[in-house]
Amino acid sequence: MITRVVIAAQLGLLEASAGDQAGWRVRTSHRARRLTVRVFPGGGVEIVVPQGTGPRAVENFVRRYRSWIDRKVAQYRPIEAATGNGLPEEVRFRCSGDRWRVEYVEAEGAPRLSVEGDRLLLIGEQSRVVLLRHALQRFTMRAAHSMLVPLLARLAAECGLRYAHAQIRRQRTRWGSCSRHGTISLNACLVFQPADVVRYLLIHELAHTRHMNHSRRFWALVERLEPRWRELDAELAQGWREVPGWALR
Repeated sequence: MITRVVIAAQLGLLEASAGDQAGWRVRTSHRARRLTVRVFPGGGVEIVVPQGTGPRAVENFVRRYRSWIDRKVAQYRPIEAATGNGLPEEVRFRCSGDRWRVEYVEAEGAPRLSVEGDRLLLIGEQSRVVLLRHALQRFTMRAAHSMLVPLLARLAAECGLRYAHAQIRRQRTRWGSCSRHGTISLNACLVFQPADVVRYLLIHELAHTRHMNHSRRFWALVERLEPRWRELDAELAQGWREVPGWALR
């Protein structure tokens, strides 16, 4: 059962402001053996509480980790301010430099999106915000596939590394991954990152086709292929702030 943090606040568990509370939730889990906290891109916070845990224990846990939570929320909270309904006025992919202004067209039926030059026409009932957001997310997925998959293939050829398959996903917290079978999964939200940061992430995952760990040999390979990897890795760690809220929900 998931309980929003407003309920926890009534128990005196959190000292968040009303604005902070909107992104918090407390989840009771019969599988959990200890209290844990997770902070997600967009600034959402989840406190996982084992069944039978008393309010005082939760209060002490949150207070103990509150500074860490606040730092992670600041790291993950989008820089781009959302409009009142959470829908964008503009869509910009830093990876390619593409930019569109979004125009909303009232119409009945399932939401659909049309590209007309530098405009995205989002057609549908304006009250169905969630469905309109999903249409934008589907557009982002298609764009990510058309940009990232060919780029990965080119880099693999340049680096002399081979992978079995590439796929675009919407992972909640990971930018990418490489399976032991050679499948590389890339987060669609990479399109909101600078091109050199995206290139580094792809090289990172390609290096895993040779070393399925973060050993010295792995990082030596990454450094040979991308000498600026430390700088780019640090930038990627802050990259969730560049992802607009509508793309995360």
